[in-house]
Amino acid sequence: MKLIYPACFYPCEETKGAYTVEVPDLPGCVTQGDSLADAILMATDAASGWVLDELEDGKAAPAPSKMSDVAPKEGGFVNLIVLDMDGYATKYGNKAVRKNLTIPAWLNTRAEARNINFSQVLQEALEEKIGV
Repeated sequence: MKLIYPACFYPCEETKGAYTVEVPDLPGCVTQGDSLADAILMATDAASGWVLDELEDGKAAPAPSKMSDVAPKEGGFVNLIVLDMDGYATKYGNKAVRKNLTIPAWLNTRAEARNINFSQVLQEALEEKIGV
């Protein structure tokens, strides 16, 4: 899933070339970079982490504002950031989700006799099935 959010960039007065970045649609999502390129990367990472937390808690990603509706404070500018949530979740996601499933009793008996870890088998099978 790819998401696009407007972000507000503000030059840092203390450090030449550095920028502070706020993502208005993600409350509290603020970061900083030593250069504009670094600030864009940091904003993408911070926003991706913010959204991943929401998704792992079973919530939907917030809808992005229109870029034209975002007004930066004096001295700032708005730029879009692109979040690759599938890639980010693969790299950093770690919240476990409990799933209930049903299998035939005979299969359960044989698997338990071999001390098979059901969660590990299911996870490996799902990763293979979706190509991860």
